[in-house]
Amino acid sequence: MIKIFQDGGPIMWPLLFCSILTLATVLERLYFNIVERGRRQPELVEEILRRVEQGDVRGAVKAGLRSEDYIVRVLMAAIVHRGQSLTNAAIHASNIELKRFSRGLVILDTMITLSPLLGLLGTITGMIHAFGLLGGQELDAPQAITGGIAQALIATAFGLSIAITAVIPFNYLNARLEEARNNIQSAATQLELQMGQPGAPAAHAEAVV
Repeated sequence: MIKIFQDGGPIMWPLLFCSILTLATVLERLYFNIVERGRRQPELVEEILRRVEQGDVRGAVKAGLRSEDYIVRVLMAAIVHRGQSLTNAAIHASNIELKRFSRGLVILDTMITLSPLLGLLGTITGMIHAFGLLGGQELDAPQAITGGIAQALIATAFGLSIAITAVIPFNYLNARLEEARNNIQSAATQLELQMGQPGAPAAHAEAVV
């Protein structure tokens, strides 16, 4: 493996950095999603909405005050600031929560695009070197030329491997972000309807990504 890495040329070092950054981001984001899923309290969300519907706003706030469920936090922000603007408070809180879910997606998106390009750059520079042997002393040694071309393709293979590996978790994390957005929008819409303060339900989940 070390020999293959060395044969790939200098471009393998930035590709190695890309692979480490991609792996670290994927692991951190998967851990984040596992933790957030474990903190979900759908029964508490239903209880808060039920209390609000019954007019027990104080009880709803007391029930969800210490919760770590991201949906409950959005509902609490909306209820607590209902005197100013329930809709704006819900939008602001949902943006904060969805930013947490979208963190790291830009890095993965960049690595998916950048890694194959770096690999292609390594291949091109390697082939330039290999074909440069045609004008040198190695003209009578075609194995040196073909071997150089084969080594040049290592960078492209490595770059494509990084991109292909990152695509699956990237799509999975995007799906989790969309799921969180839909969950927040649904809960915020129910809260608005039950408190009798119509607004723009579709805007609740417009995160600033």
